[in-house]
Amino acid sequence: MQVIAVISTKGGVGKTTVTANLGGFIADAGLRVLLLDLDAQPTLSSYYGITHRAAGGIYELLAFNEKSLPQLISNTAIQQLDIVLSNDEHQQLGMLLLHAADGRLRLHNLLPIFEPHYDLLLIDTQGARSVLLEMAVLAAHMAVSPVTPEILAARELQRGTLQLIDAIAPYRHLGIEPPSLQLLINRVPAVSANARLIQQTLRLIFRDHNDIRILCTEVPAIEAFPRAAIQGLPAHRVEYRRPSGRQAPAALEAIRDLATELCPQWQTQFNAVTGRIDRSNTHVEH
Repeated sequence: MQVIAVISTKGGVGKTTVTANLGGFIADAGLRVLLLDLDAQPTLSSYYGITHRAAGGIYELLAFNEKSLPQLISNTAIQQLDIVLSNDEHQQLGMLLLHAADGRLRLHNLLPIFEPHYDLLLIDTQGARSVLLEMAVLAAHMAVSPVTPEILAARELQRGTLQLIDAIAPYRHLGIEPPSLQLLINRVPAVSANARLIQQTLRLIFRDHNDIRILCTEVPAIEAFPRAAIQGLPAHRVEYRRPSGRQAPAALEAIRDLATELCPQWQTQFNAVTGRIDRSNTHVEH
């Protein structure tokens, strides 16, 4: 089971949108995907319709070490895509984990209960430095940090997210290797000289950092993503072809390329999604 944490110490960079659309696309490719919503503001938990709601959620998992999957796993309207819902309404988990001996390692230690049942676990996190965020990173094989092409976002990345990665480095002494950090340039406007300059600057800043990689895939700022969220659908189902005359890729292209870059072992399944959608819509048109 591959574990990817979508992280940033800055809010509003698109973590939940990336998590939901990546999960929806990979589930449509036939893989078993579990979402974990660690954000106290449960946006991911309401992104897709819920067809079966479990009695418990993140609070029971982390506060009580609940290991019964029927008590934890809710099913979304997207086949093959399940979720452990955010239900820490009083925001007690942060304090609880902060004072627990295994606080930052609790999720890492609980992952074996999910491993037989899922191919991919995607963790959505809150946009602030916290014990929950550190716990998510320590549980992951890979950390993806969306960054918008704005100077303030770039500065926050240097100040916050990179400090977080440095802070958990000592866990190597416990045999836990911190994940590699993948920077995803997100919400790229169609035409913006300033955005392009910041993108180039980010690539220059991190070109010599072995543990930090800027992904080749860039996610465009296109209307398909908010439109899909309103409909409760993955964006690749809403925009599967690039509109005529637009330079930015279709949502399907962007998410497929991102999934392939992060999980190249499933590239064949990802490529097949395009063909299935094209055949489905050709049938409808006829």
